[in-house]
Amino acid sequence: MTGVLIIDKPRDWTSHDVVAKLRGVYHERRAGHSGTLDPMATGVLVVFFGRATRAVERCEQDDKEYEATLRLGMITDTQDTTGQTLEERPVEVTEDALTRVLARFTGPQEQIPPMYSAVKIGGKKLYELARKGQDVERKPRNITVHALELLSFDGRDARLRIVCSKGTYIRTLCHDIGEALGCGGCMAELCRTRAGRFSLHDSVRLEDVLSAADQTKLIRPVDSLFSHLPALTLGTKETIRCKNGGEIPNQAGDDGEYRVYGPDGEFLMLGRLSGGTLKNVKSFFEVS
Repeated sequence: MTGVLIIDKPRDWTSHDVVAKLRGVYHERRAGHSGTLDPMATGVLVVFFGRATRAVERCEQDDKEYEATLRLGMITDTQDTTGQTLEERPVEVTEDALTRVLARFTGPQEQIPPMYSAVKIGGKKLYELARKGQDVERKPRNITVHALELLSFDGRDARLRIVCSKGTYIRTLCHDIGEALGCGGCMAELCRTRAGRFSLHDSVRLEDVLSAADQTKLIRPVDSLFSHLPALTLGTKETIRCKNGGEIPNQAGDDGEYRVYGPDGEFLMLGRLSGGTLKNVKSFFEVS
């Protein structure tokens, strides 16, 4: 089976656990996901099956959108409310002051990954070192926060809308905003509302997948990942050439990427047209 499933990940499940559960439901060994969500987080998790797993790496580059709750005055070892409280401080922050600080965290910037993360240093995952009480130097990473909007603020908890690049740690963003305000802060809630072109409106709850009469109807075709690209249909001989790994000459169209189909509508590959020649970027047809 090849396709994608847009899951609204439940709280207290790891992304890995969700994929493992669905691997059993659909009896498909080849399964994966793009963009890990922490157990406390909910929201859009794109799960790939079969040949669709070839698109994971590409989809990981997509921007993400979140709604998060920043809790001011509380600092924890994990930078969220699931960790141990290290310090509590009084909060005397106005909405105007918070808005001004948020503006400083919008745009390209560097972010230091948290100790409680799966980033590897010296072959060891940081969270493994953190659980042993170790704190090691981490190199900052380049990220971009495209949008950072204050949705509500009650004097302690701030509800934020965040649109950001791959690799952004929202709990670290919350921690850093708290430090910039002088009172400290951590993440209290997180929901991913969009991953690439898929939003919560496109997602299905895990419990609804498990109870569905026909679970295969919930699977989206792999070409839905590239619905923003134009389509190109090959003839029979060109399709054979494509499946044998050859370039396809004499193709009409503007230079760029295309969804490429066979004459029977089979999605063959993501291709790139340059100077009239079509080249394979990533194939998705089943290999016999």
